[in-house]
Amino acid sequence: MAGSNDGRLSAAELGRAALTTVHELTGYTPEAITGLEWDGEFWEVLVDVLELSRIPNTTDVLASYVVQLDEQGTLRGLKRARRFVRGHADEG
Repeated sequence: MAGSNDGRLSAAELGRAALTTVHELTGYTPEAITGLEWDGEFWEVLVDVLELSRIPNTTDVLASYVVQLDEQGTLRGLKRARRFVRGHADEG
């Protein structure tokens, strides 16, 4: 990844690194980046993936994964934060 002269990645590059990481480690196809936040130590990228395809697709089971990356895009952590059905909106 290109990044800036000091080795730090742009937000777009961090997002691409997170998408690739989730796909390679889980085998699930990423659908969207739904969050990007600096926690003071690492970048936390929230990636939604399709875990179980159903018919109709409004009943698909999705999951949100938190990918922790340092400023160079090196993986520092990965965890599934939640699972949810596509057709159900968050209440909070």
